[in-house]
Amino acid sequence: MKLLWLWFIFLHILFATPSHTAQNHLLKGEGEENRTQQTQGVTQTLLEKKESLDNALKENNIWSKIYSNYHTYQELKKQEEQLTKSIAKLEHKKYKRKKDREKLEEQKNRLSILSGKLQLLQEYEQNPFEKLLTPPTIADVPSVGNPFAVISAFSYQEKLNSDQKEYNARYASIQDVVAKLKEKKRLLEHILLNDSNNTQMKEALQNTLDQLKTFAPVVEIFKTTQNVYTKKIDEIKLKLQNEIKREIEKAIHIGAIILFFILFILMVKYLVRRYMSDNDRFYTINKALNVTFFTLMLFTLLFAYIENVSYLVTILGFASAGIAIAMKDWFMSLMGWFVIIIGGAVHVGDRVKFVRGNVEYVGDIIDISLLRMTIQEDITLTTLMKNRRAGRILFVPNNFIFTDMVANYTHAGLKTVWDGIDFMVTFDSNISKATSIAKEVTKKYSKGYTEITRKQLNKLRSQYSVKNTNVEPRIFSFIDTNGMRISAWYHTNAYATLTLRSTISTEIIERIQAEEDIHLAYPTQSIYIDKDVRKPEFLDELSQEG
Repeated sequence: MKLLWLWFIFLHILFATPSHTAQNHLLKGEGEENRTQQTQGVTQTLLEKKESLDNALKENNIWSKIYSNYHTYQELKKQEEQLTKSIAKLEHKKYKRKKDREKLEEQKNRLSILSGKLQLLQEYEQNPFEKLLTPPTIADVPSVGNPFAVISAFSYQEKLNSDQKEYNARYASIQDVVAKLKEKKRLLEHILLNDSNNTQMKEALQNTLDQLKTFAPVVEIFKTTQNVYTKKIDEIKLKLQNEIKREIEKAIHIGAIILFFILFILMVKYLVRRYMSDNDRFYTINKALNVTFFTLMLFTLLFAYIENVSYLVTILGFASAGIAIAMKDWFMSLMGWFVIIIGGAVHVGDRVKFVRGNVEYVGDIIDISLLRMTIQEDITLTTLMKNRRAGRILFVPNNFIFTDMVANYTHAGLKTVWDGIDFMVTFDSNISKATSIAKEVTKKYSKGYTEITRKQLNKLRSQYSVKNTNVEPRIFSFIDTNGMRISAWYHTNAYATLTLRSTISTEIIERIQAEEDIHLAYPTQSIYIDKDVRKPEFLDELSQEG
């Protein structure tokens, strides 16, 4: 019984041990299979990440494209060298078989194609990234010397900001490329750890290492260049900001000065308009104030914005002699303008007569500019008796004030002039009655003008030595060829002489025609039919006595 029990135990151990070993082997196989599956899953994930990185490096990446062209050029260059050696080796053969000749011809054709491709990629032979590494050219920095230059300075700053932003974007893009390449290198190394015999991954890793080796110095150069470019841009910006600030402050000060001039001129104009009743005189003063204001403003701007004023003065000093000779008339007209404005000989609104040669012009001054006076010709006795033209606009240079005679009908506030009417009566007329009629009529119509003239002449005594202030109508009688000439003189409006002249003439003739003892005289002829008047009678008597 005991032996049976031992035999049973032996059989159990004998058959139980192989089953346990098989189970261990089964578990081991399942673990390896699980590890293999896990490895394949990790590899697949890494491959997907690598493919995503490859797509990111290819899509819209100028650096990868340039490197691709550069790598292509290098590969083509190696092929060209190999073909050149092979062709040289074949050409040195003394005895070429048909197969050798065909191969030689084929390799020459390939070499020709490679040369064409290399010619197209010539720019990638050396420094393929030079264009991208070179920062944008900094144009000449504008000098802010006037308010208008501030606008160009702001525009230049915007251009600098745009160029700097674009250059920084290039630097960021190459950094991004290098980061992706490093990530790709890490992924490939993990893939090769799991699959060390993958030839394709080894080549990809080597290609990635070559790219990193190529981009590493490019990044360092770009970093240094970008640092220098940024500092230079910052220096220019700081300089422009200081100049803009200085120019704005300067413009504010000059604007304040000009504003002060404007307010001062406006105040003077207001006072002149308020306390001056003569509108014509106000026009002249207003224009003089305008010229003065613009002159002050011009000199203010010149001295503010011309860097070397002494240089300008020197140039003007040397040029003044030539200018005075070449522009003598203009210069004299300017001097004439000063004489007219300061001297007050004529003003806008005055009625004047200019005599040029044998021609007389009478009209009203409607404008006085720096170079000339503008006159509107009116219908006057001069146009009636001599010119027979009126209504013209005459432009008289200001220098005529020095060379020609100028008669002012309305100087110093005078609005009247003496005008005269002549008529002739026969010798047997009542001369006293005729002169009395002339005096009555002229006094009747010129009474208002006489009073105005008396007041104006009294005012002139403060400026001129006026002695004869008799303004009453004056009647003169003279012996003439055909009878007694009666000349009647009276004061009339300087702007309407012909109107009053016509009125007085008409009434004088009507009054004389109503008188029986006054006869108008005019040239007449006598015809004798029954009497020989070829010789006077007293001459015949003298001849008979003799």
